[in-house]
Amino acid sequence: MQSDRFAPALLRWFDGHGRTQLPWQHERSPYRVWLSEIMLQQTQVATVIPYYERFLARFPDVRTLAAAPLDDVLALWAGLGYYARARNLHRCAEAVVRAHGGEFPHDIDALTTLPGIGRSTAGAILAFSSGQRHPILDGNVRRVLARYHAVEGPPSAGAVENRLWEFADLHTPAARVADYTQAIMDLGATVCTRTGPRCAICPLARDCRACNDGAVDRYPAARARKQAPVRSRRFLIVRRGSGHILLEARPPTGIWGGLWSLPEIDTHAGADSWCEAHGLRVRRSTSWAVMRHTFSHFHLDIHPLLLEVKTSTRAIMDGDRWLWYKDGDAIEIGLPAPVRRLLDRLDAHDSPEARDDPHRALRKTRQDR
Repeated sequence: MQSDRFAPALLRWFDGHGRTQLPWQHERSPYRVWLSEIMLQQTQVATVIPYYERFLARFPDVRTLAAAPLDDVLALWAGLGYYARARNLHRCAEAVVRAHGGEFPHDIDALTTLPGIGRSTAGAILAFSSGQRHPILDGNVRRVLARYHAVEGPPSAGAVENRLWEFADLHTPAARVADYTQAIMDLGATVCTRTGPRCAICPLARDCRACNDGAVDRYPAARARKQAPVRSRRFLIVRRGSGHILLEARPPTGIWGGLWSLPEIDTHAGADSWCEAHGLRVRRSTSWAVMRHTFSHFHLDIHPLLLEVKTSTRAIMDGDRWLWYKDGDAIEIGLPAPVRRLLDRLDAHDSPEARDDPHRALRKTRQDR
């Protein structure tokens, strides 16, 4: 195995096939690199690009982001998933402004003390923005190194991860660090893919142990997976006569932390009493088909109940916890993806076509699942 051939071969491949026109490559300031790296965690490039561009237009620098309300940040993040990243992004921006005068530290140890920034992300920020030599170990790099060196065991295991970090450091060159860092990520994303890797065009195939042994599918070893549990929630789509929908602020941590969601109850049978307790009178209720939303570690079966209500003087008012919301309002809020889908279905249900054919919206609901 020739470790001294690894980086040169990868860089030659990058010069002809690497990705060099991604939006965050146009100006590699620490802020822009950090923003892109956080968004790219567990998310594909094609998905990230429009979010990154909208985010940068709204928050062009770390001070603007730090000064923004968290609601504004979550509103732009909505649909990208893994919302803890957005909350940490905001906390990190505040810390950079408060503790570092609005400038990202140029020391890797200082960077890793900031919210949401681990060793690999810190290494990427410094490699891309200032050419410092630091190894990285994101999911794509883990896969490349595990196959190249035929590393046994799941990468999430402590000893395996340490071994992969050793190889990551071994292969990171002293020169062209930014290009190398991009190259090894690109190789994992476009050639050494999780399924169907294109070994015939891989610049590392000559010395790749997994390729030479015909065992590419064996590496990296998959972590033993348990069957994902299924949880159920009953969501209330509470709509008053003006068309506004009642939303409730989620707790700052946990699933959809800090976003606006629909109220939840234990059973649909309790909807009338819930509404009465909140100054609302149910005029009409309609049960919708169950909608499943899948998280990384469980499935959530959502049972929606549409409630057309009349408000009283005791009705819920807008505040920190509650919001009467209507699409088109001059307000930016963060909505979880399944809540947005339910509101879109409500729009479809109210369309002229749906009024002409009451079953049309239900058919569309089932097709959307």
